[in-house]
Amino acid sequence: MLDYKLYEHSNSEEYVVLIHGMGGNSSIFYSNLKALKRHFNILSVHLPGHGKSPGVEELGPFSLETVAGEVIRLMDYLVIKKAHFIGISLGTIIIHYILKISPDRVRSAVMGGAITKFNLFSKVLVQAGKLLKSFTPFLWLYKICAYLIMPGKMNRRSRTLFVNQAAKMKRRDFLAWFHLVDTVENVYGGVPESSKGIPKLYISGSEDHLFIKQLDRDIAQDPYASMKSIQGCGHVCNVEKSKEFNEAAIQFLLESERNIKQAQ
Repeated sequence: MLDYKLYEHSNSEEYVVLIHGMGGNSSIFYSNLKALKRHFNILSVHLPGHGKSPGVEELGPFSLETVAGEVIRLMDYLVIKKAHFIGISLGTIIIHYILKISPDRVRSAVMGGAITKFNLFSKVLVQAGKLLKSFTPFLWLYKICAYLIMPGKMNRRSRTLFVNQAAKMKRRDFLAWFHLVDTVENVYGGVPESSKGIPKLYISGSEDHLFIKQLDRDIAQDPYASMKSIQGCGHVCNVEKSKEFNEAAIQFLLESERNIKQAQ
């Protein structure tokens, strides 16, 4: 069973599931929890190989489908039939996978720093990482990737947070996740069709140059998806601009919940 933290609300019956990115853990939602807990029950999940969750080798053949299935299994264990989701970076890919295999478990989704496809630079970065991984300490590789995805002073806080948490991972867990990068581009295809009727808000920093342009093109075909760009912000927008992220996410979740109840 995945490691998790559960924050229960005294009045709300609705749950929000938080899914972090690779190398992070629930600490990346530190700046968001207080605001979210005012309105919802919160389930913060540690993905395989992160926090106290099982290592990837304990789950058998490791894939993004396996990870999505483990999140759903945790919801079953906690008797959460349906929930809103918030994901950051790689967490958005897991949400996309859940939207494909179990859309009936999703009320709505907020995805920060979402990844749908890699641009040419991203692909070169991945291939370079594959060449270096055999003889480079994995934390060096992670630091290089983190700096390229989250460059400069603007991203220093989120970059430091992710690197510090990644240092707690085991090498084999990190490399197992890194091997899944090639499968990322196959995930988004079919999501607009499988998630019809499910509202989705994509929040990205205007300076998230590796992913935002392709994301904007991809979700333009989804009538249930909307996009918000936060100015002067990079990839990990929930950390770098937490106030703006919280306001947009909570407003969207509350509005989605009202619309769902009105339609029932």
